[in-house]
Amino acid sequence: MQPHAVQQARRICASFQHWTGRSLLPKGAKDDLELAQQLFHWFQPVLSHGCEADPVLNYGNQAALALWELSWPELVQLPSRLTAEPIAQAERSALLAQAARQGYINNYGGIRISRSGRRFRIENAWIWTVLDEAGGAVGQAATFDQWQFL
Repeated sequence: MQPHAVQQARRICASFQHWTGRSLLPKGAKDDLELAQQLFHWFQPVLSHGCEADPVLNYGNQAALALWELSWPELVQLPSRLTAEPIAQAERSALLAQAARQGYINNYGGIRISRSGRRFRIENAWIWTVLDEAGGAVGQAATFDQWQFL
């Protein structure tokens, strides 16, 4: 539970609440560390990236790390576009732009690819803008509750 990961977990959850009016996690946490632990161990994959020209992932919970077959050091160096196959990257970029304009989108589905090349379809995905403590956009996050290997 590195300080940056704890801060990012707080931002991810607070931003989801801000945009949707819903809590991301099923139960409340007493402090940021407990929230970060709940998010990291939650069954739904959660990923986020920053605002770079070619955004790099800066958070992935345990479910996301397992699904994409990545370690934490590998994840936080990966351009987020590489979570999708090249053919699906244009569609993914358009959705990220739509989420940036609206604050969030939901009910997205698409094909993703793990580090080893294993393909899977995600369903019921939420994508939202991650805000810092001053309300400025610092990236985007995503979660989904259904996936199927192809």
